[in-house]
Amino acid sequence: MLRVGAHTSISGGVQNAVDEQVELGGNCGQIFTHSPQVWKHTPADDEDVEAFRARSEANDVGPWMIHASYLVNLCTPKDDLREKSINSMQKELDAAERLDVPYVNVHLGAHTGAGVDDGLANAASALDELTVPEDVTILVESDAGSGTKLGGQFEHLAQVLDDTGHDLSVCVDTAHAFAAGYDLSTAKGVKDTLTEFDDVVGLENLAYFHLNDSKHACGTNKDEHAHIGEGEIGVEGFETLVNDPRVRDRPFVLETPTENGKSFAWNIERVQELRDSE
Repeated sequence: MLRVGAHTSISGGVQNAVDEQVELGGNCGQIFTHSPQVWKHTPADDEDVEAFRARSEANDVGPWMIHASYLVNLCTPKDDLREKSINSMQKELDAAERLDVPYVNVHLGAHTGAGVDDGLANAASALDELTVPEDVTILVESDAGSGTKLGGQFEHLAQVLDDTGHDLSVCVDTAHAFAAGYDLSTAKGVKDTLTEFDDVVGLENLAYFHLNDSKHACGTNKDEHAHIGEGEIGVEGFETLVNDPRVRDRPFVLETPTENGKSFAWNIERVQELRDSE
């Protein structure tokens, strides 16, 4: 069964994210537990948590994924930022456990001059300071690779998975991977990229996709999302990806823009149309 959904809002209560997902036509999804631009994290009320769990089950919406704050930087050499990042991630993990959300997704961040090796080592050691609930998995997200940000190369992801004591998995963002130089615009490119990921990281470690087209060309390291099939990746790439037998059972969540009269609902329907009949 195709699992595709969008990033939905918890405004007015975390349970409202489920209602919005159903309205959009999605059956999995992603949320922020708080504003991603601030450190402050206010836990959801018990009643709202129970409503989220109940509505998700009643509407068969899942798996959900929590996206960590944009402020988190696991690669940082700065002690204060590292401590804030670890504390923020722990709160996300605790929230995931309360909500019965199986995944917390995070960007590795930027090494800001420490160098690739030290940055990756910083990320792995920061992750090792976390207490990960039994039914929650941390997902390391692939990055577009601009500046000193890490995660743009599959080797970065593999290194962190190898070096941490936790059982991590990966979320591949198609727009990020494309921007980082992995050509997903053709059937051959998609198949070759999945094969390379399998060789370097292992497809058994790929748990989720962020499904986004790109407004910029392959290898530009520019992260700007486009509607599915209408950017530089295009229809052929997405049609190949969502039907590849190696990954067609993975959940796909959209972070596409709302512009030109098209919203998440349009993009969800587009993905459904690209999927071969079950």
